[in-house]
Amino acid sequence: MKIVSACLAGVKCRWDGTSRPCPTVVEWVRNGEAIPVCPEQLGGLPTPREPAEQRGQGVFTKSGKDVSLEFSRGAEEGLRIAQLAACKEAVLKARSPSCGVGLVYDGTFSGKLVAGDGVFAGLLKRNGISVRSEEGL
Repeated sequence: MKIVSACLAGVKCRWDGTSRPCPTVVEWVRNGEAIPVCPEQLGGLPTPREPAEQRGQGVFTKSGKDVSLEFSRGAEEGLRIAQLAACKEAVLKARSPSCGVGLVYDGTFSGKLVAGDGVFAGLLKRNGISVRSEEGL
């Protein structure tokens, strides 16, 4: 069983109310091989919502609101779901402040990428779950 970003499964949960369906992920969900989650929604953030990026140890919206607590709470809930389903692998949305794997936006909202993981991706890794982005499929 895999845990996957819900937006990759076609759920319209991204910050702008859209999805980014990945055919492989959609097929896994249809076949009962993957569980879709959106850590940002699990953390209590609405959809649509103001875009957010990681900056330092926190996550902030474009207008400067600190949403670190919501991102952390959503990551914890997503981890709980992954553990309940005995997931050993995750496929998450590239560059997302929650789900980014290896590269995330730098917090300036300029499109610049820096090395790092999203809040959810990092938590999954620290708990022994293999994580990659949809770009690695």
